[in-house]
Amino acid sequence: MAKATHKQALGRGLSALLKDPDNDIKSASDKNAEKVVGSIVELEIESIEVNPFQPRTNFNEEALNELASSIKELGVIQPITVRKTGFNTFQLVSGERRLRASKLAGLKTVPAYIRLANDQESLEMALVENIQRQDLDPIEIALSYQRLIDEISLTQEQLSERVGKKRSTITNYLRLLKLDPIIQTGMRDGFVSMGHGRAIINIENKKDQLDIYEKIIQSSLSVRETENLVRKYQENPEITEATPKSPSTPDYVSESIGQLTEFFSTKVDVKMAKNGKGRLIIPFHSKEDFIRLKKLLK
Repeated sequence: MAKATHKQALGRGLSALLKDPDNDIKSASDKNAEKVVGSIVELEIESIEVNPFQPRTNFNEEALNELASSIKELGVIQPITVRKTGFNTFQLVSGERRLRASKLAGLKTVPAYIRLANDQESLEMALVENIQRQDLDPIEIALSYQRLIDEISLTQEQLSERVGKKRSTITNYLRLLKLDPIIQTGMRDGFVSMGHGRAIINIENKKDQLDIYEKIIQSSLSVRETENLVRKYQENPEITEATPKSPSTPDYVSESIGQLTEFFSTKVDVKMAKNGKGRLIIPFHSKEDFIRLKKLLK
């Protein structure tokens, strides 16, 4: 599935803005503060200190390594939140597992939401305005809802009133965040719809979620067909093994996928047909990303 680097790339210009000593942004009333509030900013991990009052001190090493592997493959899907404490220095507010796993994955930077002094109202307005956009994918909307709940301390009922959506609608979006990160990324990149995600979320086991997700991709299942597959699975969990798998990828292709992924800085996918022919799929996520790929192909 496509690596989630396009979300991080959005904050690289903002990252440079925060390193300008002559225009240090300290509060929501400062010049250019509106560009930072509510936006994803790419921050150097070394500039972030862990909150000394973080109540959680024990982290499962195996779970952290699994998250680090996921981050290597997909990027950081849900940005951390930090508080600006000085010039180019920040303190972690939430997301310590993601920060630790990012370090294990060898990342030098991490996508983050930055909280500024007196930015509460500005942040709420920015998030609510962001939710009203028409080009957001379901996971982006779900993350915005979660931020309003976590950082503005809104209940789902209050959130419903602020954004003008039924509480059940908000609940359905928030449930998507319980999907395996690979499925969340697939939804963000348009491989599956919110309807597919809502069907898959009824399966609690993440491995079984991924089995069903792969079958949706392989067989181009509709939402209705996915709902039927999930229903059959719930009646008989072994049903996922009965679905025929797509042709295996030849060794000469498998051996090169890693090199192609590294070259294009995005997860290159391969679709094989029974006659031995295949397709390379190189996803792009914006006009700028397409131009970047086009230059690489010259």
